[in-house]
This record gives sequence, C-alpha cells and structure tokens, in this order.
Amino acid sequence: MQIGPYKLANNLILAPMAGVTDRPFRELCRRMGAGLVVSEMLSSNPRVWKTAKSMARMNHDGESGVRSVQIAGSEPELMAHAARFNVEQGAQIIDINMGCPAKKVNKKLAGSALLKEPTLVESILTEVVNAVDVPVTLKIRTGWDEDNRNGVEIAKIAEAAGIQALAVHGRTRTCMFKGHAEYDTIRQIKQAISIPVVANGDICNEIQAKHVLDYTGADALMIGRAAQGNPWIFKQIHHYLTTGTILDKPSIQEQASVLLEHVRGVHDLYGEYSGVRIARKHVGWYVSQQDEGKSFRRRFNGLEDAKSQLDSLTEYFSSLQSSQSLSSVA
Repeated sequence: MQIGPYKLANNLILAPMAGVTDRPFRELCRRMGAGLVVSEMLSSNPRVWKTAKSMARMNHDGESGVRSVQIAGSEPELMAHAARFNVEQGAQIIDINMGCPAKKVNKKLAGSALLKEPTLVESILTEVVNAVDVPVTLKIRTGWDEDNRNGVEIAKIAEAAGIQALAVHGRTRTCMFKGHAEYDTIRQIKQAISIPVVANGDICNEIQAKHVLDYTGADALMIGRAAQGNPWIFKQIHHYLTTGTILDKPSIQEQASVLLEHVRGVHDLYGEYSGVRIARKHVGWYVSQQDEGKSFRRRFNGLEDAKSQLDSLTEYFSSLQSSQSLSSVA
C-alpha cells in the first residue's frame, strides 16, 4: 500500500477515533501490526487548539512511523490553515474527516454532513491539497442516507482534487453504527477510481477481513471499534492474510503486559487526574470478555489514583493466570 512517497508495511490501518486513538494507543497498534495509524480528529477552528484536549491530540513526541493527522471542519480556508499548521507540527499525511456521524459534528456541517454538499466537498479538498506538500487522504461514508448513497460521486470528486487515498465506511450517516456495514458501495467506488481505496466497517476478525478484501477489491482495510481493547487484531489479521492460518490469542501474561503499558502511557500523557479517568474506558474494553459480571470494572472505576489502578490490574491478571493454571491441571 503506497500513499504518496510512503510505502506502508502492510495494508491494515487503525481508524481515527475521537477519545480513543491517542498517542499511547496508536503506538501499541503500530507495534501490534498496524501498517498506518491515524490520529484523533482535530478541529479546523484555531480557537480550540490551545485547549488541553487539542494539545494532547497534537502531541506526537517520540511517535514512530508515518504520522497521519485527521482534521475536520466545513470552511475551506480554515481547513487549509489547519492542514498547514499540523504539517508544521510534524504531520506527514493529512486526513480529512467526512465520515463522522456525530450530531455535534454534523450540526456544524462537518463530518459526514458534508456528503450532502458535493460542491463544498470539492472546495475543501482542493484548498487542502493545494495548501500542503504532503499527501492528503479522505475518509467518507457511503452517503447521507440509504436513499442518497453518493459515495461514488464523492470518490470521483476526491480523485480529481488530488486526494491520494480514500477510506470508506460501509454505512450512511443516518445508519450511525447500527445494523451491518454494506460493502457493495465500497466495491463500486473501487471500480470507479484509480487511487487506493480502504474498506472500513465491521471488520472484527480474520475471516471477515479476508472476505471484505476479496469482495470489495479494496487496497487496504481500516479497523476501528474492533481494535478497542484488542490491539492484537492487526497481528492476527496480518498473519491470516499472509499464511492462511489462525494465530493463537494472546496469553493472559501478554494481555496484562500490554494493558499495563497502555494504562501507564495514558497516565503519562494526560497526567494523573485525567489519565485515571480516561484509562477506565480502555480497561473496560480489554477485560470485557473475562469480566462478564462487570464486578472488576465496577471496583476499578472507583479507583482514584494511578498506582491503585496499576496495582489492581496486576492483581486481577495474576488471579486470571492462577485460575487458568488450575483449570489446565484439572
């Protein structure tokens, strides 16, 4: 998979997710086999760039690999300015968000709301592409609603504007994340344009990944929610795509090591007060399969300091490992 001058290690990409794909998580997913990771969405409004949230999202200190930064907005000139600013901060790829279905984003005519305005889409893409010397990519949905799947039209506009790769989530804006992703539109888009197309939506395991690649003809896959609490998914999918065999799930020991590293990274990035609170959702995703009754999560969510969180996780996974050992002996 090639994006401009950058040849990716493989064709698996971590989707940008607000509140999730911060630097610690991106680094984990990259190490676990993602060929490219994309930052959380950054507003094109410069008035919010100095907030603690935006500053954390712009933090690329020590980050490895190609740095892809996603921006969102609806005003071409502001989007161009945001692109230039983020390139100055170290972005090597600028990704434009026209896929977010959130109401607070759409009410500002940003995210997937832009799919209703092809002329404005063209203006934004042209302004951003002309503003920077790095590759510009785009993420969209298949359309505004099921009666208005204009993904092919938007894809052609994107290619003509100079976009160098296009990611498509297989749902419309009104679908949000409900129901099942459809891949027919992604297949049509791939057949209609010559730039790389990345398929996204409901890619939650190795078998589905292979099916989506084969069916759509896409050049790459973008994985979002399935990676939450499961950064190993990239390694597992890559292994299956290259060997045809299923990779064993990570051991309890490996799960513990990765989660503790992730939580420490969250504490370091956000500071103890915010880091402790942000860590809770990540831990919830990691332990959801083992902690079916949610008893551990309830206790964990009551902890108020970093050391207590790390000690609690160490104890929890030690208990899981002991239980597993006893089961194997029995």
